[in-house]
Amino acid sequence: MVKAILHGACGRMGHMIADIVSRDAGIEIVAGVDAFGDAYADFPVYKSIDACKEEADVIIDFSTAAAMEGLFAYSASRHIPVVVCTTGLSEEQTALMKQTAQKVAVLKSANMSLGINLLQTLLAEAAPKLAAAGFDIEIVEKHHNQKLDAPSGTAIALADSINDAMGGAYDYVYDRSTRREKRREKEIGISAVRGGTIVGDHDVIFAGEDEVITFSHRAYSRAVFGKGAVEAAKYLAGKPAKLYTMHDVLA
Repeated sequence: MVKAILHGACGRMGHMIADIVSRDAGIEIVAGVDAFGDAYADFPVYKSIDACKEEADVIIDFSTAAAMEGLFAYSASRHIPVVVCTTGLSEEQTALMKQTAQKVAVLKSANMSLGINLLQTLLAEAAPKLAAAGFDIEIVEKHHNQKLDAPSGTAIALADSINDAMGGAYDYVYDRSTRREKRREKEIGISAVRGGTIVGDHDVIFAGEDEVITFSHRAYSRAVFGKGAVEAAKYLAGKPAKLYTMHDVLA
C-alpha cells in the first residue's frame, strides 16, 4: 500500500482527498501538514512539514504557493516524491521545482482532471490547422470568488499546449483595457472571471470568419481533481527522479 503525506490537509481539497483515500485500498494517508488547521481524521496533522517524521512513499500537495520552498526542500532531503497540485507558482518557484525534480520524482499539473489533460492533447492537434485557416484564439476561464490567482494555472496550461504546437509563436494577452489597437494575429487572449461557487470552467475559442469553434470543459465537483491527484500519487510512488505530468499517468 502507498503511504502518503497530505500537504494542505485542512483545506477544502485536503478534506476531499482524505475522503477519497479512505475509500481506496491502494493508498493511505499517514500524516497531514497544514499551518492553519488541526487534526480532523485518523492521522496526525502538523503545522510544519519539517515536523513530520512519518515514513511515506509520496506527498500530495494542495496548499499555497507560499509553502512551496519548504515542501521542495523536504521532498528532496527525504527523497519522497511529490505531486504538486498548487497553482500560482512564481518563475523562481517553478525553477526550484525543476531543480528538485533532478533529485526526486515530481509530478506537476495545472489541473489533475482526465478531461483537461485530454483537452490539451486535442488542442495541440487542432490549433495548427485552425491557426493556418486564420482563426483567432481566446481563452476564458471562470472560477469561484475565493480563488487567489488569475488567470488560472489551467488556462495557462491550455494556452501552452496550443503555443507549444505552434512553435512558441504566440504572445499571451491578459488585459486589453489600456490598449487602443486592433487585435494582433499572433496572440492568445486569456480572460478570468471570478464569482460565486464556480468550480472551474474553461472555454478555448477559435474565432474565424463566419464561424466559431469552442472547446469547453466544465468541472461540476472538485472531486475530479482529488481523484486525479490520488491516482497520480499512486503512480509516482517509487518512480525515479524526473519532472512528470498527468500525461505520464494516463499513458
